[in-house]
Amino acid sequence: MIIPSPEPLLKIVNASVVKNGTRVLDNLSLEIAPGQHTAIFGPNGSGKSSLIKLITRQHYPLAQSTGEPSVSIFGKARWDIFSLRRQLGIVSADVQQGFAADPDLTGRDVVLSGFFAGHGLAAHHVVTSEMEAQAEAALELAQAAFLADKPIAWMSTGEARRILIARALGPDPKALLLDEPTAGLDLSARRRFLETLRGIAGAGKTILLVTHHAEEIFPEIGRVILLHEGKVFRDGRTEEVLTSANLSALFGEAAEVRCRGGVYSAEMVAPGLEIRVC
Repeated sequence: MIIPSPEPLLKIVNASVVKNGTRVLDNLSLEIAPGQHTAIFGPNGSGKSSLIKLITRQHYPLAQSTGEPSVSIFGKARWDIFSLRRQLGIVSADVQQGFAADPDLTGRDVVLSGFFAGHGLAAHHVVTSEMEAQAEAALELAQAAFLADKPIAWMSTGEARRILIARALGPDPKALLLDEPTAGLDLSARRRFLETLRGIAGAGKTILLVTHHAEEIFPEIGRVILLHEGKVFRDGRTEEVLTSANLSALFGEAAEVRCRGGVYSAEMVAPGLEIRVC
């Protein structure tokens, strides 16, 4: 008996996106399988934000001459955006800013709002007992249960980010899409937050991490895709792609990559200093 291969979590084929006359994604192709924790890494202007918006249906690719779809998610080319958000949990600064208009929402309210793909709970939203149970489970998984009754306006950046993770997890999505998830966190909060992400990855949720910080790429991420000018620059196993040579080529100046216990760091190197290759 032949067991069919699972549909790719994400499949992009020759996708191009033009904004204000500039091709921000240029015939981009990539495929990510379910369970394949992946980091999409690149400098500012490399196309990371455009790729996120392509995945979340905020950008649409140019039509292909073949008529074939350029983007499919979980095997489908067409999605109702609200259904997609229940399958693909999204955590980004844009999502966090959406709650600024109603700062009295508690952590639990924010998590429950994820079931309705909204920024808060409206009068017509019917919260079921099943949703409440899933929300509590998501708070536990995100190590945020202690924040359930705290208004989001009173939370630190790190606490709010945990609540957003719980919100994304509430509807039990198949994967999480994380956009620069540790932005604004201090060193201690970043460490705790990444430990939470490691636990979520270990629990079976596929992680798609979009970043330009090597420090965010935790050990469970086995694949790194480097973007440059809207194209795939390098793609492969983390230890093969995240190297001093590759980042130097990507940024166009000397870079040094270090790896300690599966945790990476990278920095640009002043001319004349020795580069130790990771």
